[in-house]
Amino acid sequence: MGVTNLFARTQSVAGKVILITGAARGFGAGLARRFAAAGAEVALVGLEPEELAEVAADCGPNAAVFEADVTDWAALEAAVKGTVERFGGIDIVIANAGIAAAGFVRSIDPAAFERTIEVDLLGVWRTVRVTLPHVIERKGYVLVVSSMAAIAHAPAMAAYAAAKAGVEAFTNSLRAEVRHLGVKVGVAHPSWIATDLVNGADEHPVFGPLRAAMPGPIGKTYPVSVALDALAAGVLRRDRTVHVPGWVGLLKLVRAFLPPIIEIGGRLTGNMVAKADKAALADIAARGAEVSSRPVGAGGAAAVRAG
Repeated sequence: MGVTNLFARTQSVAGKVILITGAARGFGAGLARRFAAAGAEVALVGLEPEELAEVAADCGPNAAVFEADVTDWAALEAAVKGTVERFGGIDIVIANAGIAAAGFVRSIDPAAFERTIEVDLLGVWRTVRVTLPHVIERKGYVLVVSSMAAIAHAPAMAAYAAAKAGVEAFTNSLRAEVRHLGVKVGVAHPSWIATDLVNGADEHPVFGPLRAAMPGPIGKTYPVSVALDALAAGVLRRDRTVHVPGWVGLLKLVRAFLPPIIEIGGRLTGNMVAKADKAALADIAARGAEVSSRPVGAGGAAAVRAG
């Protein structure tokens, strides 16, 4: 695509109303600040009122805070109603809220596994469902934040990978459903980005070393600014896919071969999966399944309290 066509597709967010879930931290907070600085009106939806208030203060007078759990229909509906009453409608939705619980299927705390699915997959469905009538009215844009984990399914990430793969499939179906209504839909696939979620995962006594053993770019952690640049550009262009970094998109071309490659990689690195599985059982014996499997990072802690 030529440079001229690229700029022709870029749209201003000045005067647009953007609703962002998971807006207290990470991608949500960073995008809110960027879009508010560009003249957008931002509705910040999340679980941590003090952090949301700080983000809103940075965004200025055209920001509104709505404390809501994305798994709670009533809370989401109230946030959407409040956004429309405050700003008159919704042009763009960024379904960003998500958590991650590390653990092996045979030993992870069931509540942590199911809470991850509830927030990361059903939370997206609920967010889109309650906002979609307003986005349709303005022929707007929906960006759903999935993950590289939707493409490459690593051990100890079954809940997160399943939810993010489901999010990708959901987004693809949604895109085909609303195209005739003038609505565009995008899905983002970030790799490891230095957010509270990833930093919290790296602090886990079992999953941290397992992730550190991932080879090459697949195990590299990228600055938050890299993701914000790509996500913001994707919103401005109404992209159908956003890959962070760009090489993540290449994984889609070979995704059918990734599961056996990941399995072989585990064997070639001294059977690291077997060692991590054993370490997970020891960690659970020492700390308990609930603590060992607890969703990581401050955002994960907030989701646990809400759940």
